This record gives sequence, structure tokens and C-alpha cells, in this order.
Amino acid sequence: MTTPHDHDTRDKTSGRRRFWTILATLVSVVLGGYLLYRTLSGYSPGQLVDAVRAVPASRLLAAGGFAAASYLCLTGIDWLALRAAGTPLPYRRVALAAFISLSLGHSIGFAGLSSGAIRYRFYTRWGLGTADVAKAVLFCGVTVAVGLMALGAVAVLVHPGLAREVTGLGTGAVLAAGLACAAFVAGYLGLAAWWRKPLTFRRWSIEMPPLPLAAAQVALGAVNFALVSACLHQVLMAVSDVGYLAVASVFVIANAAVLITHVPGGVGVIESVVVHLLPKTDVIGPLIAFRCIYFLIPLALGLVAFAATEAVFRWRDAGRADAATPSRTAARGRAARS
Repeated sequence: MTTPHDHDTRDKTSGRRRFWTILATLVSVVLGGYLLYRTLSGYSPGQLVDAVRAVPASRLLAAGGFAAASYLCLTGIDWLALRAAGTPLPYRRVALAAFISLSLGHSIGFAGLSSGAIRYRFYTRWGLGTADVAKAVLFCGVTVAVGLMALGAVAVLVHPGLAREVTGLGTGAVLAAGLACAAFVAGYLGLAAWWRKPLTFRRWSIEMPPLPLAAAQVALGAVNFALVSACLHQVLMAVSDVGYLAVASVFVIANAAVLITHVPGGVGVIESVVVHLLPKTDVIGPLIAFRCIYFLIPLALGLVAFAATEAVFRWRDAGRADAATPSRTAARGRAARS
């Protein structure tokens, strides 16, 4: 039997949870807007216009296509993550939550936490528990790691000279790093194929996905980084005849540094390695174009979509609360009379 006190306790718990999720939402939106302003404020309107004009329209369109394909790939990773967690959702919902969380998370920094908080906001509203969301976020993080290592192993082992120049390491160290990345990916797939028990580390317990899902993780993770590299390559081709593999190599190295430092949007890190790749070339225009295409435009779209979905969520919550109030009042009245 449910008492009025039970209803009050649930209402208070739900109210506290709603307060913190709304607060996290507002902080994410404000921070995302600030980062958008901060990034754009470093350039004059004339610089931004000139940067875009310096890149041929065909290159901009191709870069935009690769960027869109990358975000589509990322929604596929979220879709796989929910299947691995045993809580699949319709793809249209997953795509909405993934795009908003990642378009903001890429620019906010600490993507695992920032995009994870936004995912939590969406997925818990659609019936997932905290543990389910945590499993999905972990799956996505591992996918990024194994994808980066897979593409990095290929780029480093095929083009060791460039990796040696960028990192300052010796040939032996570079080849060892490439082989270590390849071994890690192979080991992960091996565990997925043959290890069925949960992996336990202190209080944490992680279940390996089945081999098909693990293989899809590696493939989608590597394809995503390959697509972003292709986006950067297209804009750099406007000022230099640089090869795709060279761009992919330095982009992988830059992203490894970004994952370690958590610099929002990789600001400064990507620029540094690209300048090292093309030291005698004016790459400011293509880099601004790349940031606009891959970071700023999705960030702006994500902020608008986030605000719109929050308005819809709040409108629906208000409607449900209004509909539930008469029944709760009646229940309390019956309990008081009894």
C-alpha cells in the first residue's frame, strides 16, 4: 500500500534529480555558448570571411560532407553502445542525443564527462537507468580509444618518418608505439572473442562485448577519425598538395595529445601539429575553415537543438504533472478519510 508520505518522498527525490539535471543542462549550454564566443572572438569578421573565401567551394563542400559523415558515424557508435548495454532505443532518438552531446562535448572538453552528462539527461528520460547510461558512455569511450589506436597504428607504421619528425622520438620508439597500438587492438578483439567473464578492477566490473560488437567498435572508431582527417585534408589541400596519410598521421598524434590534456576542441594542439607538417605554408585560413566546419557549426546547431528539446521536455513534464495532480489529490483525500 502506498501512503501520502511515500508520494511526498518520491516527489522530493524526483525534484532534486530534476534540479541537478536542469542545472547541468544550463551549465552545458552557457559553457557551449561561451566557447563559441571565445573561439570566434579571436578573429575579426574579415578574417573569418577571408578564411572561407580562400578555400574553394568544392573543398568546403567535400570537407562538410566528411564532417557530416563523421557525426553520422558517431551516432552509430552510440546506437551500438546501447545495444551492448542491453537497452536499445530507436535510432532517431539515439541520433538526436548523440549529436547534441558530442557537438557540445567536442568543444567543451572532458568529452567523456560533458557529453556523458548530456547523454544522461536524454537517456534517463527515455527509461534508461544510471548504470545503463554509464555502460553506454564507457562503450563509446573505449570505441574512441581503440579506433584511435587502430588508425594510429596504420598511420605510424606506414609513415614512420613523419611520426618521428612530429614527436621527436627515434625510429625504434615510433615503431614500438605503432606496434603497441596494433597489439592493444588485437588484444581487445582477442578478449572479446574468448573471454566471457567480467573483467574486475577494484570495485569496477566490465563485461566484454561479443566479438561482432567489438569488431564494429574498432571499425567505427577508426572510420570516424579517418573521416575527420579527410575533412582537415580537404581544407589543407587549398594551400598545399599534402597527402592524406600525412594529415591522418598528424591528426592522430594531435588527438592523442587532446585526449591526454582534454583541451576543449583541441584548440592549439591541432594547429601546432599542422604548422609542423606545413611549416612554410600559411595555414590559418584552412584551419579556421576546419574549425568552423567541424566544431563551430555543429556546436551552434547542437545548442539550438538542445534548447529546443529542453523546451519540449519541460512542456511535456509540465503537462504530465498537471494531469497527475488531481489523481494524487484524490488519493490523499481517500487516505485521510480512511
